[in-house]
Amino acid sequence: MNARSQSSPKRWVDPDDAPELTDEFFEKGQWKVGERPVSPPEGAAEMAKALGRGRPKAEVTKQSLTVRYDADIVDAFRAMGPGWQTRMNDALREWLAARSR
Repeated sequence: MNARSQSSPKRWVDPDDAPELTDEFFEKGQWKVGERPVSPPEGAAEMAKALGRGRPKAEVTKQSLTVRYDADIVDAFRAMGPGWQTRMNDALREWLAARSR
């Protein structure tokens, strides 16, 4: 097929006319966390935290330990479905609250 033929496809031209992103462009920007404007150091800290690996640290951490309970107790809590360890923790917390009165 002849390249000068009318049936040949037209060359694609990128329609993107966005400006080049220079350091000057970013220096004019404003740091925000959500809708709240923040200082550049605070914004950089928030960005580093958001890009960090793993799950965010909890405000109240749990302590990991090995405990032995009777099988019937564990079976009863497990039978209640997912979240049984949290319910077990809540039951112990209620017991402690009742004893401290």
